[in-house]
Formats: sequence, structure tokens, C-alpha cells
Amino acid sequence: MRPLLRLIRAPNLLIAAAGVLAGGWIALGRIALPKELLFAAISAIAIGAVGNTWNDIRDVAADRVNRPGTRPLAAGQSSRRVADGIVFDGSVIGLAFAGLVSGWLFLAALGALAVMFAYSPLLKRRPLLGNVAVAVVAGSPPFYGALAAGAAAAGIVPWVLAALLHLVREVVKDVEDEPGDRTIGRRTLPIALGRRPAMVLAAGVGLLFVPASLLLPRNAGYGGAYFVIALVAQMAVLVAATWLLLGKVERVSALLKGAMVIGLIALVAGKVA
Repeated sequence: MRPLLRLIRAPNLLIAAAGVLAGGWIALGRIALPKELLFAAISAIAIGAVGNTWNDIRDVAADRVNRPGTRPLAAGQSSRRVADGIVFDGSVIGLAFAGLVSGWLFLAALGALAVMFAYSPLLKRRPLLGNVAVAVVAGSPPFYGALAAGAAAAGIVPWVLAALLHLVREVVKDVEDEPGDRTIGRRTLPIALGRRPAMVLAAGVGLLFVPASLLLPRNAGYGGAYFVIALVAQMAVLVAATWLLLGKVERVSALLKGAMVIGLIALVAGKVA
């Protein structure tokens, strides 16, 4: 069971589900669990499991260099048959639950799956384009939840802010994965531009996030609770950007993940409190 949970990245899926619920609550202006929102959260978990597993299937050779002990397929702890089953079943479940909510959510789920399937074989090898594509999809759970709640526009600001953080994190992960990517001939951003320029670019996006996280919610009418709680996330992002400018990449990804969780709490508090 433990290798299976690592394969699908269970903690990341919980954050995605939380993002969907947060988007729904922001759209509704209250904490509630209508079946449409629950179905959307289940759909997001299933689609996320597909994307994570598919990425591991495509990255086995690179993971044997970068993460030989932590990626179940690369370590031989899970089989390709199990991984293929997750990809198929997760796609069906994700689309089915989205379809139970609305045709628009079904199309959104279908679009997310299309990007995920194209990412590892096609987009990831194209510097920055792949990073932007996965950031847009990974940052979409709040929009997904708002769409399920019937007020898609309410999810746009959270989506933009989440996508910015995911973009920083994706570039950081490419820097961390540079040895394995070189092994399989993949041309990611740090390979195309160099490790240092890639880290500076990631830091720049992180620094851009701070004013964006102030201006966009202010213009969207978020309450004072958002700005108080968001200070913690903003400080975390500033620390991460500083580390990157100093050439330090360790623990940056974890720090950004924490900022995402705090940011979701702030966004909900700004509309519900």
C-alpha cells in the first residue's frame, strides 16, 4: 500500500482536493458540501493520480538517477501493470464524476487529462512551455471547484495565484532533476539556459507572486482576513525566492507547498469569514 500511495503522490492529491473545496467555498461564500463539490473533489483526486502515475511511467529512466529509492516504479516496488491500471481507472473515474456535475466540468477534466498525457512525452522537453502547462493544470483545482459550484469566475484569482506558485515549483523540480533529465536527453529549462539562470527565473516568478497576491484579491473584493493570513504564505515565498537567488534549491519545493496550503486557507477566509 505504501508504494501505491507514493506512486499516486497521495499528499499532493489531498492538497488538490482541498483546492477544489476551497474554490467551491469561495464561489458559494460559505462552507458547504453539496454533492457537486464532493464529486468535483473526487474527480480531481482521480485525475491527479493519473497525472502523477503517468509521469512516473514516462520518467522511469530519469528517476533511476534522480530518485532511485523514492519512486516506486524506478525502485521496482510497483509494477507497470499496476501503474497502467491506475491511469485507466483514474481517467474513467475522473471523467465520470466530472460528468455527473456538468458538461463544462467534464470538458475541464478532459482538457486537464490531455495536458497531462502530453506533458512527459512532448511538453516537458520544451523549456518553459512544459513548466507553464503543468503549472496551469496543477493550479486549477480552485477554479475546478468554483466551476462545480456554478460560479467559475470566482475561481480565476485563486487559479492565477496557485499557478504562479506551481510554476516556481516546477522550475525548481527541473533543477533538482537535471542529472536524470540529461541522462535521457531531455532539454529542460536548467539544461537549456543553465542551472543558475533557471533558479533566477524561478525566484523572479516567486517575487512576482507577492504583489499579485495583494493586488488581485484586493480587486476581487477579498476581506481583511485574507490579507492577514496570506502574510505567512507571502513570507514563505520570499524566503524561497531568496534561497533560489543564493543558489540553494534544497527544501524550496516543500516550502512552496506549505505556502500553497496557507494561501488556500487565506483565500477561503477572505470570502467566507
